[in-house]
Amino acid sequence: MRIITGVARGRKLLAPEGTDVRPTAEITKEAVFSAIQFEVAGARMLDLFAGTGQMGLEAISRGAKSVVFVESGRPSLEALRANIAACGFEQQCRVAAMDALRFLEADGGEYDIAFLDPPYSQGLAQAVLPLVAQRMSPGGVILCETHRQEEMPQEAGKFRWMKARRYGKAMVHTYRIPEEEE
Repeated sequence: MRIITGVARGRKLLAPEGTDVRPTAEITKEAVFSAIQFEVAGARMLDLFAGTGQMGLEAISRGAKSVVFVESGRPSLEALRANIAACGFEQQCRVAAMDALRFLEADGGEYDIAFLDPPYSQGLAQAVLPLVAQRMSPGGVILCETHRQEEMPQEAGKFRWMKARRYGKAMVHTYRIPEEEE
């Protein structure tokens, strides 16, 4: 696992041992950032179910203004904090060491990009999506990684499902507010 491009390009990232963590595959990360490449600079990002933080750290490396990482697993939190420090991104990052639903119920932030990567097939993506949509800027984008067989809703608040791309066992769903509703 490494940062693909930007100011921290090539930086290797730590990941906890074991099967509890499922980092986003390099090909998936590359495709996600290719799709939103012109939206990253200056963006405020939410990295929900952040794990090691590789998606948010990639965004900071590419010019995002700030990232809020939400993660509850102790081994992942340790790796996340070490990865933030190794990249030198402490000023742009905030770590919320808590359950994603609890964070979303308490958070008052507004985000331009949200990346959700919950444990597969537990209904968490469907549960948090409406809460994430409430915290998004009108021109924002929500990207949700799920198992390819998980069903996702067609809408979340004003956000509508736009497309999905398959990467092996993973599917990345994109939600935006349709232009006519912005």
